[in-house]
Amino acid sequence: MTPLLHYSHTPLLAYWTHDLNPVLFHIWGPMAVRWYGVAYLLGFLGGYLILKRLAKRGEFAVPEEELGNFIVHLAIFGVFLGGRLGYVLFYARDLFFQDPLFAFRVWEGGMASHGGILGVLAVVGWYAWKKKMPFWNLTDGLALVAPIGLFFGRIANFVNGELWGRPTQVAWGVIFPQAGDAVPTPRHPSQLYEALGEGLLLFIALWAVRKTAWGKREGSVSVLFLLIYAAARIASEFFRTPDAGYDLYLGWITKGQLFSSFMIVGAIAIFVAKKLYRPCKAE
Repeated sequence: MTPLLHYSHTPLLAYWTHDLNPVLFHIWGPMAVRWYGVAYLLGFLGGYLILKRLAKRGEFAVPEEELGNFIVHLAIFGVFLGGRLGYVLFYARDLFFQDPLFAFRVWEGGMASHGGILGVLAVVGWYAWKKKMPFWNLTDGLALVAPIGLFFGRIANFVNGELWGRPTQVAWGVIFPQAGDAVPTPRHPSQLYEALGEGLLLFIALWAVRKTAWGKREGSVSVLFLLIYAAARIASEFFRTPDAGYDLYLGWITKGQLFSSFMIVGAIAIFVAKKLYRPCKAE
């Protein structure tokens, strides 16, 4: 454990101690409305409203009247199921093998963003095949709105006091009692870094590019989403405490960074396969 004297540059009392309640309000007994659930709701609602506007303009292949059903499928089978399976397979295999019912105890927490992305791609592939819709039009549209959910999700991580950062001396460090440090230790609020990079900045970049000639080519927004999300995730992982129980690859690469590097490889493969490197035709 890092000794307390390491943080003598800033008085310990100057750091804010995380004391936010993850529960918004209680309904009855164990039933409660949690900020994490509100984050999911805001993410899906924001995405729905934007996609509805794009569908009305003819820029998104899913008809406006079918959009609600499409979002429900994505939420249940893509985000929730994919995110949960991703967490179980990528981060909690040992717990699953010891107790297979762990996979169903979602109230104990545990969702993986990379698993959610894979789940969404699977649902989109099935939906595009069944409805005979252009796959890349769907992925480009979803890439535009995905940062909304990522932003609110990371904010919820911060409210919950989970996925905290590494020890730090920066003035905005936060003491997370949930970390179980033997002595109060200021840590990076890495959840907020991820909310900024994977959410806000990614959203701005994608919407800035979509109106350009290159951004209008099918698959371009999807490629840019993969690249920027992966870069933001890799960068933020340097400030985030590695997941407990998992060794670092080569001594410093986290699982999140490893999976994100696969996203970069995938983006490059799509970029080449779609020949997005070719100059845009004059309009």
